[in-house]
Amino acid sequence: MSDQTVANSSGSRLVSSWGAATRSWLPAVILLLATIVIWEAVVRIFAISAFIIPAPSEIARSLVAQWGTLMQATLVTAGEILFGFLVSVVVGIAIALVIVRFDWLGRALYPLVVLFQNVPKVALAPIFILWFGYGLAPKIGLILVIAFFPVTLSMLAGMQSVDRSLLSLMNSVGASPTQILFRIRVPHSLPNLMAGTKIAATLSVIGAIVGEFAGASDGLGYVIQFASTQLDTALVFAALLLVSVLGIAFYYAAEILERIVVPWAPKFSQS
Repeated sequence: MSDQTVANSSGSRLVSSWGAATRSWLPAVILLLATIVIWEAVVRIFAISAFIIPAPSEIARSLVAQWGTLMQATLVTAGEILFGFLVSVVVGIAIALVIVRFDWLGRALYPLVVLFQNVPKVALAPIFILWFGYGLAPKIGLILVIAFFPVTLSMLAGMQSVDRSLLSLMNSVGASPTQILFRIRVPHSLPNLMAGTKIAATLSVIGAIVGEFAGASDGLGYVIQFASTQLDTALVFAALLLVSVLGIAFYYAAEILERIVVPWAPKFSQS
């Protein structure tokens, strides 16, 4: 095959990939732009006060004017989200492994995990502040209690859906429960686990903001609260926009990781 043919083939794949990406994102971009235009028009036509609903142009001006402060707050919140997310994934995996490996402990632990998940997490924030102070620890703790559950539940679903005939085969050749766990159940659970981490990534953002609401001196949650006390609604919306960007970024980072770790797993198709 000639170099020209290889180059043409590579160029065709690139164009095809770019076309697929465009078809995937274009509807969302069009909808977003239409929403912004309608929002701006409604605020202008009906003369809605910026105190109630600021126009997108006002939010953009506030974003530019407070760029340094908002970027500093974004970095603080992003660090909390990343650390809390990683802790949540590790703890969620550990709990799932314990429940499956030790049957008696699993029967005792699983109901407690479900019961704990029903506790309102906002109510835990002041308790964590009381226990751990106003530093990083209460935010990480709150992210952990919010985000570990989908990781545990997803991995459990994957490990418990293994084909029974495969388990019988492993038992017939003398495999120990630990060998079956790590050679059969864990690999089988990876697609479920990665789906759970995507949910945990978005929940981690919520946990970080709730933790900052409860008590913080920096971060996007603190900026939102401070702007609310100053009746600066445009700054509130600007901070919320950056929170949304963080959520999207962490979600797609988890999705990219999923494509690397379990490329064979089924993906959501927009076609």
